[in-house]
Amino acid sequence: MYETTLWLFSMCLLLGSVVGLLAGLLGIGGGLLVVPALVWLLPKAGIASHLVMHIALATSLASIVMTSMASARNHFKLGNIDFSVVKTLAPGIIAGGLGGSVVAEIIPSHYLPKIFAVIVLCLAIQMLLSMKVINNKPLPNSLACVSSGGIIGLISSLAGIGGGSLTVPYLSYYGIEMRRAIGTASLVGFLIAVSGMIGFIYAGVGSESLPAFSAGYVYLPALFGIAATSMIATRYGAALVSRLPTPTLKKLFAVLLLVISIKMFLS
Repeated sequence: MYETTLWLFSMCLLLGSVVGLLAGLLGIGGGLLVVPALVWLLPKAGIASHLVMHIALATSLASIVMTSMASARNHFKLGNIDFSVVKTLAPGIIAGGLGGSVVAEIIPSHYLPKIFAVIVLCLAIQMLLSMKVINNKPLPNSLACVSSGGIIGLISSLAGIGGGSLTVPYLSYYGIEMRRAIGTASLVGFLIAVSGMIGFIYAGVGSESLPAFSAGYVYLPALFGIAATSMIATRYGAALVSRLPTPTLKKLFAVLLLVISIKMFLS
């Protein structure tokens, strides 16, 4: 058992390096890559098939807690976070993040990869087409913002992502300048990840067949492996932005996501 756990930890160190590099270079959330990678790795570590998707989503969200916290701190120092927007969205975001874990527990486990695949497919198309709709309308009333936050949090939690791919376009649509939209989305992503992680930990307590070193559905060896290298690799990815054709790489990554989503949907 310990040999298998060590193998998985080593693979997650490598995964974290790739995720961190891409996050810094392309500005994408790691969950889009972490979840399908864990879906492939976890069964090889002997984890029961009916637990794989829950553990992948929970562990991805837990890793995003650490990376989004670091990102939000940097954006706070740069003055890029609009706290009034965060305050308006937060109730829905937190409820949606928790709700995602509840929905994931209710839905039969064999449907979860297909739901993830559909969400990733939509995000990949958005990324591939670089759709940017900018409006000068003010944010809607509080009830509408809470509802929007709930939808963003729910979808993000079900996909194991921080929600930047949803939050940034939403804020841009209402005329929030891109730099502040990205900074605000980093803090929103932290709230999604924390609430989703807590929900998955609570939902997983007492579940049968959970592997050793688990906190609910969060698998700690995978979490520590991803976090250990991703936070370091992000810096190197950011340093490569000016040297590599980032828009082209982003489109190539979107194509990769399309392939992953189709494969997961058909499998």
